[in-house]
Amino acid sequence: MSNLELLTPQNCTVIFIDHQPQMLFGVTSIDRQLLINNTVALAKAAKVFNVPTILTSVETKSFSGYIWPQLTEQFPDTAPIERTSMNSWEDPGFKSEVERVGRKKLIIAALWTEVCLTFPALEMVRDGYEVYAVADASGGTSTMAHDIAMQRMIQSGVVPVTWQQVLLEFQRDWARKETYDATLDVVKAHSGAYGSGVEYAYTMVHGAAPSVPTPEPIRVEA
Repeated sequence: MSNLELLTPQNCTVIFIDHQPQMLFGVTSIDRQLLINNTVALAKAAKVFNVPTILTSVETKSFSGYIWPQLTEQFPDTAPIERTSMNSWEDPGFKSEVERVGRKKLIIAALWTEVCLTFPALEMVRDGYEVYAVADASGGTSTMAHDIAMQRMIQSGVVPVTWQQVLLEFQRDWARKETYDATLDVVKAHSGAYGSGVEYAYTMVHGAAPSVPTPEPIRVEA
């Protein structure tokens, strides 16, 4: 295995760490609504390509609150692994689940970047895993905290990625029709201008019906 090998749905696990309300409150390195958008988009990418996915939370009832419903609804049959440790790699339940899945490439998003992403990422690399940190589905308590944490991880061998990069790396070839429509559905819902461009191409260039049917516009005379 090598981080020069592209990510595929068959060679990785996607992990979400502590996407919980109290953790979100402390994020200032990225717009919080954008962070939710990006995190859900990454979740949908994992779901579309049937990639093993692990959810974990910290001190749900005593401090952090439940994982965002926008995230958990993507994986209704996946029970989050509850922890007390800020470092998920120190939690036996979490670590055993990663080992049970058995894949060496770990795609991780977490709150906060400087704590709950950095701590396990460094130790996972130490233990022989290839870690891919999803920078735009993670957030820190300041821009500096996020950026310095990303630099520290990169210096230690962690590979930075973005959610859209992961999605398109999974798809990679538009001839893969079995996931073509679902991939573009994620793009249209979460990729901003790119998604609008896809919708425009579908409807105005190729003559497809709009994604959400609407009545034809009418001109009202004054």
